Amino acid sequence: NMERVAPTDSTVLITGETGTGKELIARASHNVSPRKNKPLVKVNCAAIPAGLIESELFGHEKGAFTGALTKKVGRFELADKGTIFLDEIGELPLDLQSKLLRVLQEGEFERVGGTQTFKVNVRVIAATNRDLEKLSKAGQYRSDLYYRLNVFPIHLPALREREGDIPLLVQYFARKFATNFGKKIDRVSERMMTSLQRYQWPGNIRELEHVIERAVILSEGSELEPIEWLSQPGGKAGSGKPLTLEEMERQHIVDVLEQTNWRVSGEKGAAKILDLNPTTLEARMKKLGIERVKPNA
Repeated sequence: NMERVAPTDSTVLITGETGTGKELIARASHNVSPRKNKPLVKVNCAAIPAGLIESELFGHEKGAFTGALTKKVGRFELADKGTIFLDEIGELPLDLQSKLLRVLQEGEFERVGGTQTFKVNVRVIAATNRDLEKLSKAGQYRSDLYYRLNVFPIHLPALREREGDIPLLVQYFARKFATNFGKKIDRVSERMMTSLQRYQWPGNIRELEHVIERAVILSEGSELEPIEWLSQPGGKAGSGKPLTLEEMERQHIVDVLEQTNWRVSGEKGAAKILDLNPTTLEARMKKLGIERVKPNA
C-alpha cells in the first residue's frame, strides 16, 4: 500500500501501537516520492506544550506574545514543497484542529500575531497510536479533520503479530549496528532467531532495535551474541523447559531494570530503554509479579 501512495500527494494516516515503525514508513514514503529532494519536517505533537504548538506549526511574528522577541518561521513554511510528518496527531488540541484542517484543505495559514496569509505546498503524513474515529464519534476530535487525514490509511500491526518480519528486521539492525561499531556480523543462530520470534515485544520495533544494538555491542565474532534472557530455557540452566511468552517478557523487564538500578522513569530509566510509558511499564510489572527493588544510592 505504501508503494502505491508514496508517489502521490495524498494525505496518509499511519496508525499502530507505539514503536511499530510509523516514522520509518513516513520516511520511506517521502524518500520514494517526487518530493524526495525537498525537506521532510517532523513534528511530534505530543512533545510540544499546548501553548506553543500553534507557533511551532505556523510560526509567529515579533511581539506576538510575551517572549516573542523575533519572528519565527513555522514548520509548515519550512516544509514548503516537501513533506511534513505530524507524529502523535491524536494529541493535537481541539482549538488548533480547525487551523490544521484549513492548511490541509486550502494550503494557507497566518502566523501567530500576524495578518499576512501564507500559501504552502506541503504533503502531509500523520501518525497516531489512538483511535481517531472513536474519538471523533465521542466529540473529542474533529470528525472533518479525521476524514481529511484519513485519505489513505495505513495500519501497522504490532510486532508480536508480524513474527515473519522479525528475521529481516534482525538482519537490518544487526548490519546497521555492526557498521556503526566497526564489526562484521553475518550470522544469527537458529535458536536465537526462534527465541526472538517467540517474544511478545511490548515495545515493538524500537525494543527489538535496542536489543539487537546491545547484542552487537557484546558480540566478539561474526555471529550475533546470544541474548541470555532469550536463550536460557526456563530461566534456569539445564531445566530444558522452554520459556512461556510471559516468562520471557518478565525476564527481559527484570534484566533491563537491573541494568538501570531499578529506575523506571527518567532518561536513564527502564521505561526509556523499553520505549514504554512509565505507567505502562509499572502496570506490566504488576501484572507479571515484578516487585520493585529500591535503587542503590
